[in-house]
Amino acid sequence: MGPEGKKLLNIVILGFGFMFMFTAFQTCGNIEQTVLKSFNSTDFHGSGYTSMAIIYGVFSASNRIAPSVVTVMGPQFSIFFRGFLNSGYIAMFIYPYTWSFYTASVLVGVGAAVLWTAQGNVLAINSSENTIGRNSGIFWALLQFSLFFGNLYIYFAWHGHDHITDKDRQTVFISLTVISLVGCFLFFLIRKPDPEPAANEAAESLLQADSTESCSGAGSARPGLWSQALEAFVKACKMFATPEMLLLSVSIGYTGLELTFYSGVYGTCIGAMTRFGHDAKSLIGLSGICIGIGEILGGGVFGMMNRCSRFGRNPVVLLGLVTHYAAFYLIFLNIAPDAPIAPEGGTDLQAFISPSVGVALLCSFLLGLGDSCFNTQLLSIIGFTFHDNSAPAFAVFKFIQVTPPLQSIMAAMLLIMVLTGFLGSVTFFLAEWRAESSRRESDYDSI
Repeated sequence: MGPEGKKLLNIVILGFGFMFMFTAFQTCGNIEQTVLKSFNSTDFHGSGYTSMAIIYGVFSASNRIAPSVVTVMGPQFSIFFRGFLNSGYIAMFIYPYTWSFYTASVLVGVGAAVLWTAQGNVLAINSSENTIGRNSGIFWALLQFSLFFGNLYIYFAWHGHDHITDKDRQTVFISLTVISLVGCFLFFLIRKPDPEPAANEAAESLLQADSTESCSGAGSARPGLWSQALEAFVKACKMFATPEMLLLSVSIGYTGLELTFYSGVYGTCIGAMTRFGHDAKSLIGLSGICIGIGEILGGGVFGMMNRCSRFGRNPVVLLGLVTHYAAFYLIFLNIAPDAPIAPEGGTDLQAFISPSVGVALLCSFLLGLGDSCFNTQLLSIIGFTFHDNSAPAFAVFKFIQVTPPLQSIMAAMLLIMVLTGFLGSVTFFLAEWRAESSRRESDYDSI
């Protein structure tokens, strides 16, 4: 297999590993608040919303040190480490306790920062200027299959269930734990790509610190390795102030807001809508499937468009903004305003139109499609612009993405997303113009 084939295989393995791991974790995030409402125990006082706030709060705070951790541990072992923490968090729901619930939330938050920094590093090192768009699309499409498979299982497992029993909960979370562990071990199949003749040493150094080396050298603090870790931390701090990252920060922050909305809040809203009928709980899984279909379609189509289209990334981002605006408007009309905080019995309030399951699922699809538009293009432009410093760049990307507030009443959150979506699109266009200008100057200098 040639060097390019090996790199493409690494991207595919990375995508499949994330697909298994996030089939478990994203499904867990979508249903955990609904599950905890049904949990019959006087000793448990946890909240799914509080858990997600802890995860993303710690995630945000840990992103500054993530490049250093990836440098020391190596990207391969770093991804495995987070996957193992994911599995522990999911397994906790089999027999949940308040203390273990929140402790696991903190650990997953720390691991998440390391995971996405390492993922961005692997994606960038296995891509070139010509393949970064294609590889971003392939990875994103495979990752988002997790929404399809996990939620399909939830739909059939909970179909017709008005109340989630202990047996239902334990069966689901044992299955999700096993799926997550399978994804963890897939990452050991990733191989270091063959070095290019003019490869940048800073980019290569992160893959050179693979899991085997880090395990054998963990006890001996090698000065060169720790100096690289410090250098990665300094680069991450300085990268905040670069013009390209400042422009992209609004777009990235917007994706964090809408991720919080569709991955946690919207599913809970659908499950609370008693006017949808007695199968409202199973609609949470169906909603996740529709989001996944939108994500997969966007990842596959827009990843290739990014490579083939002469118009660049801007039309894809504009399409994402339009689809999200359509979804927000329909959700505002279709979902009751108190749905996010309704008790287990749900809400009987009606929004501006008669509640429609079809409209709710259409909104799920539009949310997924729009999200894929933004994220595939952000992965592509960051991988292209910061190719030689990919680990710090993706750490900054995830720091900004998870910093926005995670809890809000529904109407206010929709308004915030409308405003930040518009500003994020405008600043992305400016960043794309800078990247295109830089590429043209590079092509001219090489003549």
